[in-house]
Amino acid sequence: MRLLDGKKISNEIKNEIAAEVAGMTARGEKVPHLAAVLVGNDGASLTYVGSKVRACKRIGFDSTLEQLPEETTEAELLEVVNRLNEDPDIDGYIVQLPLPKHIDEEKILMAVHPDKDVDGFHPANFGKMALQMETFISATPFGIMELLKRYGVETSGKHAVVIGRSNIVGRPISILLSQKGPAGNATVTLTHSRTRDIASLTRQADIVVSALGIPNFLKADMVKEGAVIIDVGITRVPDETRERGYYICGDVDFEAVSEKASFITPVPGGVGPMTIAMLLKNTLLARERHQAAV
Repeated sequence: MRLLDGKKISNEIKNEIAAEVAGMTARGEKVPHLAAVLVGNDGASLTYVGSKVRACKRIGFDSTLEQLPEETTEAELLEVVNRLNEDPDIDGYIVQLPLPKHIDEEKILMAVHPDKDVDGFHPANFGKMALQMETFISATPFGIMELLKRYGVETSGKHAVVIGRSNIVGRPISILLSQKGPAGNATVTLTHSRTRDIASLTRQADIVVSALGIPNFLKADMVKEGAVIIDVGITRVPDETRERGYYICGDVDFEAVSEKASFITPVPGGVGPMTIAMLLKNTLLARERHQAAV
């Protein structure tokens, strides 16, 4: 078994980006500027956005955090989105999900300008990704593909089973794995909550990507020897015996499944760090596009 170490690879990517930014600074050029919009005080969201801000500082990006109270109205949030759309200094920005229930997430994400949508959630960017055109790829699937490439995992002609059909992970990774090119050319089966006997499909899979959000869902008897396992799940499981009152758990029963896997991502330290690294890579790409258009 070989660990797909997302923390290690994400640090390599950040170092590569930092070197590019250092060159920009030395030449007196504008450095990339990433903004994040956070509504409310969700613990996981605060942690995630905080890590993005720290990552920006480390590699030399400018960063802005727009932190809004829980009671922010949809109209007020749209005003912030429109302001960021119009701000020439902001290369890209994200609206951290989930949003409070009184706000229509789809309406907000549709309002983000596609040229600044470094999360890759806008339909214009999703459509370009599906057509294999240059675009912003959603950071988590982008990170998975980069992990597979950098570890030299063979995907061509392999059978990949994706568990979960979200527009953020499941659907895009199923498309990317099937496309022509590095880490692609796989035959993909997309499964979800209505799929009958998922285990019968995962046992056939050379590659399993689980993005379900159910702790320890994928058991050892559900995978074959030598399978490649990508665990996207990250759930806070309450545990009063721990100082934080919880522990982080993935979709995969790691201890048991790792005995059979050829490659496997840990949780934490696998896909999560890659998501942030690829968000930064998208922001660098946004900056390059904006400078080319000037």
